[in-house]
Parts: sequence; C-alpha cells; structure tokens
Amino acid sequence: MNISQAAKASGLATKTVRYYADIGLVKPAGRSASGYRTYTDPQVRKLNFVRRARAFGFSIEDCRGLLGLYEDHERSSADVKHIASKRLDDIKAKQRELQTLHDELAHLVKSCRGDHRPDCPIIDYFG
Repeated sequence: MNISQAAKASGLATKTVRYYADIGLVKPAGRSASGYRTYTDPQVRKLNFVRRARAFGFSIEDCRGLLGLYEDHERSSADVKHIASKRLDDIKAKQRELQTLHDELAHLVKSCRGDHRPDCPIIDYFG
C-alpha cells in the first residue's frame, strides 16, 4: 500500500508516517517502481503501535526502544515494564505539578473579589 493508505490504516497523518520513515522509526517496506514508499501490514502494525505509545506520551526514543522490544520475540517483559514504569513516574510527577498549580491558582481566584475595583491579588501575585 502507498503512504496515504498506510496513514489512513494506522490513524496517522501522512506527514507523520513520512517523518517516522525519515527518522528510521518505522521504515517503509520498500519503494514502488516510481519511487513512492510502500507499506505492508507489518509496517502498519508498527505505525499503530507507535501511535498508541505516543498517545500515552512516550517519547520517540522510548517508542524506538519499545518497537525494538516488540520485534524481539525473546524480549524480557522486565525491559518493557522498566520503560513503562519510567513513563508512569513521569506522569505522576506531572500530576503533582499540575495539582500544585491548580491549588495555587484556585487560591488566587478565590482571593480575588472579581468586582470593578482595580486591586487584584492575581495581578499582585504575578507582579
């Protein structure tokens, strides 16, 4: 199949599929006689794999590592778990950061009267 068909089958934009090929993440199966990239079902499965991993926020390099493990039928699940656990730790840290921002902003919003007067604790805090 051509790149646009592979993109549609994997739920990715054609530009994204091309980018993944350019960086060597998911290489096309080959080239057509006219020089266009061609993809087969295994490449489309890899594109789906990467799309799902990226949806969980895995970096390109993490996806590269996960794809390597996906292709290695003698892989250790501990290696996969290590990469996923690291991502989970990143998510937990981001949640704590967002909770702190939420709490601080909620306090500022509660402190602001929201009337027609110029004094505002939100502006004061940022200033």
